[in-house]
Amino acid sequence: MSARITRLEMHDLEPRLQETLRARVERLGYLGEFFKCTGHCPDVLRHFMELTEALKKAVPDRITETVALTVAVKSGNVYERNQHERLCAKLGFDQDWIRSVELLDPGSQELMSKSERIVQSYTLAAIQNLGNNCESEFDQVLDVLTTPEAVGVLMLVGRYLTHAVAVNTLGLSPPKPSIFEEANSE
Repeated sequence: MSARITRLEMHDLEPRLQETLRARVERLGYLGEFFKCTGHCPDVLRHFMELTEALKKAVPDRITETVALTVAVKSGNVYERNQHERLCAKLGFDQDWIRSVELLDPGSQELMSKSERIVQSYTLAAIQNLGNNCESEFDQVLDVLTTPEAVGVLMLVGRYLTHAVAVNTLGLSPPKPSIFEEANSE
């Protein structure tokens, strides 16, 4: 973990960034270390969070969570994986569905819908190839989603990769355990 970056607290953040993060911090009950570190670049973080909120409105929840979990697992971003497992549970998604997404094997996951499998296939190809030679996979996304939703998927992949690069580079530990770790410890 990079100790050279001072961890900011909510009161240390730029006022507009505080306002952007307030509802999330109140809902979670804490200011995550990702925000404590990236808060040093307040305008960028504020726009990153605005992008996140806009994408949540543009793309259906199950598709968003398919992309989020896929990128998190593929990139080794345990911080984001754990957060999105919890969000999926809060949204009422079955734990078996979450496990299916996390297997990163869309061809054999019957619990995932056709559109979820197609989106996961595209997401995996986009990560693997950095978007190169993914036209056929993206064409399949366009077959099952509206154009605005499909463009949202493009942007979601980039959003979650950005988070993964930051968290993995800084070596940030997840603020909460996996929902599956909690279930095993009971």
